[in-house]
Amino acid sequence: MSGSGPEAPQPGEEAEAGLQEAEQDWAAAKAFYDNLVTKRPRPPKPQHAITVAVSSRALFDLVEERRIYEEQGVEKYVEYQQNNENVTLKPGPAFHFVKALEHVNARLLELYPDDEERFDIVLMTNNHAQVGVRLINSINHYGLTIERFCMTGGKSPIGYLTAYLTNLYLSADSEKVQEAIEAGIASATMFTANKDVAYSDTQLRVAFDGDAVLFSDESEQIVKEQGLDRFFEHEQLNENKPLAQGPLKGFLEDLGKLQKKFYAKNERLNCPIRTFLVTARSAASSGARVLKTLRSWGLEIDEALFLAGAPKGPILVKIRPHIFFDDQMFHIEGAQKLGTIAAHVPYGIAQKYHKSA
Repeated sequence: MSGSGPEAPQPGEEAEAGLQEAEQDWAAAKAFYDNLVTKRPRPPKPQHAITVAVSSRALFDLVEERRIYEEQGVEKYVEYQQNNENVTLKPGPAFHFVKALEHVNARLLELYPDDEERFDIVLMTNNHAQVGVRLINSINHYGLTIERFCMTGGKSPIGYLTAYLTNLYLSADSEKVQEAIEAGIASATMFTANKDVAYSDTQLRVAFDGDAVLFSDESEQIVKEQGLDRFFEHEQLNENKPLAQGPLKGFLEDLGKLQKKFYAKNERLNCPIRTFLVTARSAASSGARVLKTLRSWGLEIDEALFLAGAPKGPILVKIRPHIFFDDQMFHIEGAQKLGTIAAHVPYGIAQKYHKSA
């Protein structure tokens, strides 16, 4: 029809144009930085990276600083941080995990110097920018490679997790973790171990619970509501039906992709990543469905431990993971007591029972 204006762009076309613009912006920024000479490894491109966002209270021990904030307010807190900005912060619960991630990165850069598929650690905090100097000084003191910061000045940083293409978010704030889980982002609340233990410097060791962590809480609902006998019956009837994915399935998948890069270089026996399934399930009565689910996803787990209801703490002492993910607080607390750094995943029916307890 004569006089009609140009057609409005369709939603898909707008999205594609936005991606092209972002690619152009990144290419321009990369071209600029590529001309700068530095011995420090540059952060990988976000679209290729496995982004792990860590809060300042997860990375460092800020218990005393938190007490000042809660008792004296934000102004005194900021003043204290500025007065102590040359005092190095002590490691927090996520510190050794982050160090292990960076060791994996170093190994990947040796084997694949031009590849960007590796970990990118982002400091995601609601701290004020004035506190940033102490955080930067502490990061540099420990030789950590954390180039991306998000300091939101008292506002929740959760909205930025998607913008940073976050694969995993670790925080000491359970409310923010719950908010992130509800937004579909793999997240966990970090808890410090009650004992000091030695962690591997050469291998990232990650332990996962199964139900409501790697898998959905479908089977756990039956245990809670109908009992163990009905659960065993249900699992045997559905042995060949894969479980739905849980909130941490994607992170196990990310670890698996990196493991395969080492395997491709004949480094399987020297792989710096090792994964563990530590589940309260019984092997004979309910283990087959778990293993077949992992197989259907094309995922490998290095070690699978079926404890048939036995405490997880003693087994975790033997494993010495840098992090252990579980959805039930009594497993978290048991792990803590024996020296394991644990991360609570607030997902599934166990949260309902935990709140009512």
